[in-house]
Amino acid sequence: MPTLVCVPIPVDDIERALADANQAKLLGADLVELRIDSYFSGSEGDEQDTRRVAELQGLITDCPLPVILTCRSAEEGGDYDGDEVDRVSLLEKLCVNTDHPPAYLDFELASYQKSANIRQKINLCVDHPKQAREVRTRLILSMHDFDGRPANLMRRLADAWSEPAASVVKFAYRARSIRDNLEIFEILSDAPRPTIGLGMGEFGLMSRVLAPKFSGFLTFASLRDEAATAPGQPTISDLLGMYHFRSIGKDTRLYGVIGWPVTQSMSPLIHNAGFEARGWDGVYLPMPFVADSSDPEVTKASFMTSTDLLFGSEDLHLAGASVTIPFKELAASDVGGVAFAEPDDAVIDIGACNTLVTGWHHEDQLNYVKQSNTDAAAIWKLVADALGEACGSSIAIIGAGGVASAAAYIFARACAKVSVYSRTFDRTKLLVDKVNSVDGSDASESQWVSAHHLEDIADSNADVYINCTPVGMTGGPDPEGLSIPVHELAGKLPPETVFFDTVYNPIETPMLKAAREYGFRTIDGVEMFVRQAAAQFELWTGEQAPVQLFDRLVREKLNAN
Repeated sequence: MPTLVCVPIPVDDIERALADANQAKLLGADLVELRIDSYFSGSEGDEQDTRRVAELQGLITDCPLPVILTCRSAEEGGDYDGDEVDRVSLLEKLCVNTDHPPAYLDFELASYQKSANIRQKINLCVDHPKQAREVRTRLILSMHDFDGRPANLMRRLADAWSEPAASVVKFAYRARSIRDNLEIFEILSDAPRPTIGLGMGEFGLMSRVLAPKFSGFLTFASLRDEAATAPGQPTISDLLGMYHFRSIGKDTRLYGVIGWPVTQSMSPLIHNAGFEARGWDGVYLPMPFVADSSDPEVTKASFMTSTDLLFGSEDLHLAGASVTIPFKELAASDVGGVAFAEPDDAVIDIGACNTLVTGWHHEDQLNYVKQSNTDAAAIWKLVADALGEACGSSIAIIGAGGVASAAAYIFARACAKVSVYSRTFDRTKLLVDKVNSVDGSDASESQWVSAHHLEDIADSNADVYINCTPVGMTGGPDPEGLSIPVHELAGKLPPETVFFDTVYNPIETPMLKAAREYGFRTIDGVEMFVRQAAAQFELWTGEQAPVQLFDRLVREKLNAN
């Protein structure tokens, strides 16, 4: 049975809820969940309750899709604050005393187990082997934990699976890492009856999108971003449109972007569109890894543990990944979960990797990963196109991370004079020393890469300025910041000077805006993002990347924001 898609609808107004249900059907949902706990709070009088019960019965009758009925108490994370007996009585009226009952009743396991009386009354509302009367509603026994994985998860699941009245079992908890998703998948694969398993929060998106790979009964998707009833819920438009949920099967290849943060990444948008355009059975997801800017060891441990889980899982079919900040340097050295790694020359020389491609060594029956860097070639091509010839030019690079390393490496190889500026001079010096020590460099002594303090950039005089930091990035540490003091440079630089920002969101960063206002030439981050992504796509699939499609999608999305 294919995994179903359910849109949750909080019921505050009957007409609006019905309109939302019709919209959910139009967008491709299989079911809707009517969350009635805020509509019937249990605090009104009998006459008010009677009227609202009739209105809810009418809503269920008119609903264009099968309904999951849910009324969560405040204790369960919902809005119902009335008496428990009244809540159960309401559910009985909506499930039994009507010609049009809901398809499912979702009831929390902990409440179901509170007393034999509650359990008996709920059992009277649903179909099960010992039901004496004809009842069409089936029971979803659910459990939620908004803090994290409950310590007694497996015992609670065993309890729920053993209940004869439960047609479906649901468990959802806040995911804290990639590991939580993999446990959810393992549980779904081994479940003795239809089961819904979901990770909440941004770490849990994988569990929602990949439910079809592991026989999940259904997944939830909101009608709109603001209508999500649980953290991390994708919209149905993204689930069905961007992630192509209906096409995901057990053998679908998995790709993703490894980094922190990755919520704002445009990579899923373009790569999933590329897979569809080329008929490639793959899905691309954000893959957040925990990082701690104040403790590199925590970041390294997170990277090794998470890659070990991802690349070590045969069932995921992980075929490749993009790597972004702050993991590019780590990805150039150790990758967990594989027998060995094969870095290309650029990764060895730069010390930064933004692309991982998995492979299988048939002779030894071992899995491995190829490490590549597509940033360097993308930066080189854009600057060469702008200047006509990059050799002999003066290049100022701001930053000391993976992208800065790629830029310094590629221009040093092209006999350009490269100056690297950053706030952390010691790290800048390490980068520069590494690039200068690369064997085979054609740079003469006067053209070697040099390290500088960021405050000295106002005294520079370069042909090209490249920002390789997250300053100016939406959702970054300094979204309004000016990565390069253009106003301090404007009086002494010719108008043909190029200002290049590797940040692509927003398209016009504060630095690019300033450069344009002073009449300088500019290169925005979308151009680089698309070029490096196209190279990744071709490494993963062997197919030509739809570059124009990538560029159009990114610009449309960013301009819409």
